[in-house]
Amino acid sequence: MSAQRNLVILARGGYASRGMLYLIIGIFALMAAHDSTKPKDSHKSLEALLSQPFGYFLVGLVVAGLLAFSAWRVLQAVRDVDHHGTQFKGLVIRAGLFAGGLVNGALAFFALGLLVSGTRNSSHSGEQTKDWLAHLLSWEHSNLLLYLIALIPLGVGVAHIIKGWKASFEKYFEADDEVMRYVRPVSQFGLIARGVVFMEIALLLAVSGSAYQAMDPPGMKEALDALQNLPAGWLVLMVMALGLIAFSVYSFSEACWRKINMDVPGVAK
Repeated sequence: MSAQRNLVILARGGYASRGMLYLIIGIFALMAAHDSTKPKDSHKSLEALLSQPFGYFLVGLVVAGLLAFSAWRVLQAVRDVDHHGTQFKGLVIRAGLFAGGLVNGALAFFALGLLVSGTRNSSHSGEQTKDWLAHLLSWEHSNLLLYLIALIPLGVGVAHIIKGWKASFEKYFEADDEVMRYVRPVSQFGLIARGVVFMEIALLLAVSGSAYQAMDPPGMKEALDALQNLPAGWLVLMVMALGLIAFSVYSFSEACWRKINMDVPGVAK
């Protein structure tokens, strides 16, 4: 099998795995709209999935897919597969892709730790993260660092909302009009919903300041919890959960119909 074909399989498997992960998170978040004890983030959702029938098999698939997706994101950034270029805007996009690759890789190793050692060791790892974060935020003017970090999810959130609103993702799809007739609105809803969650994470980081010195930084769970605490929060959370499920549909659609550009130097066609 050619290197090009292997890369196509890598990319499509990665998109499918991201879809599976967000489907799991969305389902648990939907359940949490009426039961706040249900998990709402990727880490807790993976832990909860292990207790389900075939849970270890499903988490194993997620691990393999996330590793593939991480490798694909890094390739997109380093080799400029989608031709974003070397101008400022292109470099920012590629930096975001590279960061996404690192984050998905870290999540894959967390899930792998669940499979190998169980949730106890993973929880211990979480405590180490809290200790490291507390040390980092004990520095003078650490709040300024938080504000800078908050710009990352803010930028990701704004980019997702613009991408969803303009449906600019369509240029990367190889699907006929009949397919896009259904994929387009679901993908737009999913991208905008995910963008809202990321923007809320940025807001929580910026507003909270040093409040997170002794705990984990806010993530998807904290963002969805904050929505749930609003008036009619269960309804807002339900809409966001449906949006995350819609984002999973977008990811599955990318697995099926996304253009995988392979005119990359060093990769045999």
